Amino acid sequence: MMEKLYKMFSSDIGIDLGTATTLVYVRGQGIVAVEPSIVAINQKTGRVVAVGNDASQMIGRTPAHISAIKPLVNGVVSNFEVAEEMLAYFIRRALERSTRKFFRPRLVIGVPSDITNVERRAVRDAAKNAGAREVHIIEEPMAASLGIRLPIYDPVGSMIIDIGGGTTDIAVISLGGIVKSKNLHVAGEKLNQDIIAYVRDEFKILLGEKTAEDVKVTIGSVYKFSDSLEATIRGRDLVTGLPREVVITDSDIREAIASSIAIFVDAVKEVLESTPPEVISDIMLRGIVVVGGGARMRGLKELLEKELEIPIHIVDDPITAVVRGAGVILEDVERYRDILIDNEDELPPR
Repeated sequence: MMEKLYKMFSSDIGIDLGTATTLVYVRGQGIVAVEPSIVAINQKTGRVVAVGNDASQMIGRTPAHISAIKPLVNGVVSNFEVAEEMLAYFIRRALERSTRKFFRPRLVIGVPSDITNVERRAVRDAAKNAGAREVHIIEEPMAASLGIRLPIYDPVGSMIIDIGGGTTDIAVISLGGIVKSKNLHVAGEKLNQDIIAYVRDEFKILLGEKTAEDVKVTIGSVYKFSDSLEATIRGRDLVTGLPREVVITDSDIREAIASSIAIFVDAVKEVLESTPPEVISDIMLRGIVVVGGGARMRGLKELLEKELEIPIHIVDDPITAVVRGAGVILEDVERYRDILIDNEDELPPR
């Protein structure tokens, strides 16, 4: 009876709590927010100045007493109080668009596959303190698989790679569970740092993180094509201390991120090498699916197909795959309860 009342008079919210971007889904309405995972704090008063897009605009431009903070590092909560404020903001954003506000909302949150019990509890507690009635946590590869409608319950192997901002999840899934997985911290933000370091060493220019992200998206590639791309970047000259601009090419970006991409490719090979032969056979036939913001990097499909000799599929709208999967779970939580993560202290007594 109460479950029916909850469904009628409370909102169900799915959240992909990413290191770089947070996406919010409301049952019955779809995706209502896609914003950076950033909170601006006034250090004098301790008050939140801005969250999401507004806070992102402040990075590198704030006075000394305002700090733009990323409360998640490598996909997990690193600053509990700020994460709580950010979740509360996104829950309020979701509820603004909903007519079902009588009860507190139920949340489904996607987290990296190797998250520890302590890190998991931090996410759950932050969500509860931010106003959630009920919190369900799911590993991002499982959520993404649901979001792109992979047959995860069938006796057939599927392989998915989720390249996010802070982490990359590589997982082989069959019969409703993860057969093999690996989580590594080579993802979007690591590539940005690689570009910053390369430009500093090669051109003696100091770039901001936002500029590195922009140039990565604009001309970045991991595979050499016949056409060449170039962009003008602006930063501070480390020798003179004055502003300077230079032109860099896609070849420069490839050289900058080469070592990180090699680690990523080796990790994919490592997961394949430890996967059972029957499942490998399925993957060779069906291919590997790539989701997450990093899936949009130019040349990724070509590079992986050359290195692995397995078909690679880049899904449409890869950045929303995890939150769409959270939305699928919200439609029928009981059906998918077996793939949700539970804390030991919340398991029923034996």
